[in-house]
Amino acid sequence: MNIQRKYSLPNCTLLLEGLSDVTRAAQFQEMRPELSILVNAECYLSGYNQPLTGGREFFESLVRAVSGYAQEFLSTVPNPQAHNQESELVEFQKIDGNRHRLIVHSENAPEGFDRSNNSKRPPIEIDLNTVQLFDLVEAVDQFFADTQTLPELSLELQPVTRRYGGASQAVIRQAIPAAVGVSSLAVAAIAFNLIPPPQIRPPQPKPDEQSSSTTKSLNPPVSAAATPIEAGTPTATPTADEKPAVKDLEALLNTVPEITDPSQLRALNRQVYNQVHPAWTRRSGLQQDLIYRLGVAADGAIVGYKAVNKEANQEVGQTPLPNLLYNPANRAPISNEPIAQFRIVFTTNGVLQVSPWRGYAKTPEVVGAKITDSNITKGLNKKLYNTVRQTWSGTPTFTRDLKYRVAVNKDGVIADYEPLNQVAFDYFRETPLPKMFNDIYGSNVAAPNNKEPLAHFQVIFKPNGKLEVTPWKGYQ
Repeated sequence: MNIQRKYSLPNCTLLLEGLSDVTRAAQFQEMRPELSILVNAECYLSGYNQPLTGGREFFESLVRAVSGYAQEFLSTVPNPQAHNQESELVEFQKIDGNRHRLIVHSENAPEGFDRSNNSKRPPIEIDLNTVQLFDLVEAVDQFFADTQTLPELSLELQPVTRRYGGASQAVIRQAIPAAVGVSSLAVAAIAFNLIPPPQIRPPQPKPDEQSSSTTKSLNPPVSAAATPIEAGTPTATPTADEKPAVKDLEALLNTVPEITDPSQLRALNRQVYNQVHPAWTRRSGLQQDLIYRLGVAADGAIVGYKAVNKEANQEVGQTPLPNLLYNPANRAPISNEPIAQFRIVFTTNGVLQVSPWRGYAKTPEVVGAKITDSNITKGLNKKLYNTVRQTWSGTPTFTRDLKYRVAVNKDGVIADYEPLNQVAFDYFRETPLPKMFNDIYGSNVAAPNNKEPLAHFQVIFKPNGKLEVTPWKGYQ
């Protein structure tokens, strides 16, 4: 049986494909199947359309290089494991304090083949920023925490002597929030000789973690197992007839179906972002990123959240989540509705990140009817270009392309727009799209008009002032 495992972060996704060892799988029929034979590994990094791919040798080398380089970055002590190009397929090079080069060498030719330089492809080089680097580290964390995937592969780290560690406390505070996981915390601790090399175990839920969801229970309320919202946090009060039982998010997810359709997840991802982004007003003062797991109903209602890291549990009052939980008094109660799961990060630099908890099983598609007649879309393409070009003025301050999906109806009126990369979120106010949308619907975050067929386009605002409008070819 072919098995896939995906470990997803906003800037990195690891996809592993393989098989079960039938001699071992027979012992675990009640459990999730074990991926014990790795056939293919893919590493997707934000900003790059093509993944890094390879077999088991590539994946093991990637894991060793990532762990070794993370240790080196935190301690500032050179770690040969991160730069061993003679025996490793993957290595890292530091460019500066916030840029890191990931280098993938071609695999050695098999025995009997020409081993001259001409028989090897040139190495692949990818530059990462520190956030991308530690998203890659955390993806490796998720893999090591998964005991049903390559369980015999373990993380081996050697401690660096404390007196050689030169990283400042400021660097530690800046780097650790992006690396709150199993192997990344081990890397950080070992880098400063704080703990012995660890044995990796799956993270266990902590009893004091902040967890909250609101459901109308068909059974008597479970007060002992419930973890209520912190006292003093303002929340909407349901009516007496619809007083909800506050239940653990994981318990809720165990009793209802899970939404996994990629297209539906993509649409819900936007709804979550549009709810939380304008409500997050206290964006300063965070010492570490606050990471939560959200439960979201099919209509976009946030029905529960659970802190993933300690800081998120302690600083939930810095987020709008308690106030965004749905109110059963204003909405039909949750019973057996399917629930989608999302990972939401309130970052220290004030940027909100929202992504599906398990990533996308396949590339999502735009939902709703579409205009497909080539003659009509050609005319709408030109009309959209002229409209945006006439209203886009000023000197851009961004340095990278802003990419959007923009949908229009048969009359060329904007019906929906969606940022496709982080800089498009950060600099959307420098484009005319929010004003165009607001003039029609009265809000920048109104639900898209999907009641009629739409034509979809990719619109790119370039730093040099050029504009590109092309027919939509799907999410990349």
